[in-house]
Amino acid sequence: MVQNQGLVNNAVEMENVSLKINNQPVLTNINLNIGLNDFLAIIGPNGGGKSTLLKVILGLTKTDHGQISVFGNRPGNPHNPIGYLPQHVSFDPDFPINVFDTVLSGRYHGFFKGYSDEDWEMVKKALEEVGMIKLRDRQMSRLSGGQMQRVFIARALVREPKLLLLDEPMASIDPEMQNSFYKLLSQLRKRMAIVLVSHDVGAVSTQVDNIACLNQKLYYHGPVENSGEGLEAVYNCPIDLISHGIPHRVLKKH
Repeated sequence: MVQNQGLVNNAVEMENVSLKINNQPVLTNINLNIGLNDFLAIIGPNGGGKSTLLKVILGLTKTDHGQISVFGNRPGNPHNPIGYLPQHVSFDPDFPINVFDTVLSGRYHGFFKGYSDEDWEMVKKALEEVGMIKLRDRQMSRLSGGQMQRVFIARALVREPKLLLLDEPMASIDPEMQNSFYKLLSQLRKRMAIVLVSHDVGAVSTQVDNIACLNQKLYYHGPVENSGEGLEAVYNCPIDLISHGIPHRVLKKH
């Protein structure tokens, strides 16, 4: 049964969540609350369970133990307002599709069901928001990595999510584009929660509210400004952070 989202305090609530794959621990005793307007970065090494955690929230992967609530519902409930940008988007660069039609596919309603005027308006609105409306007719194969990511985010936005999950969104964006990308996210978070996953500590901006480190266990969670000592304890070495969107060394002497 779908609960009234107006009465829900958190977008996601996870309590003692554990998961094994092929008898190997992937997530162990995870406890995490994601607020309705949180901007959370989850970092950690490759294979640490970050992508799996997102799939658990989406309901694509079932857990072995623990309780999970997504907007008061079970994961995978079709009423959960979630937008998702996977780490690897299935995309054939030789397929002749333009920006507008790529985003329109996010409003797909099933076979033999066309698109409504509302669908078209939602696509225009999403493209305007991510700054890609002027390139609406451009072929996807002619876009830069950063432009493609904006298009894929627009495709996630056309479903009007209240939670946006981004898996390694900075992987195909050069450092100079990361600042503008974070500015886009800071605008989006005014009306939704955002979870950004990365294996690169240096891809974390101070525009993020909170940061968590996941390596099978959730080791640290708190404000970015105060995260240095906690993260260094996890990685057992000094760290890099991006300050105000500009790469800035905050390493201690070592």
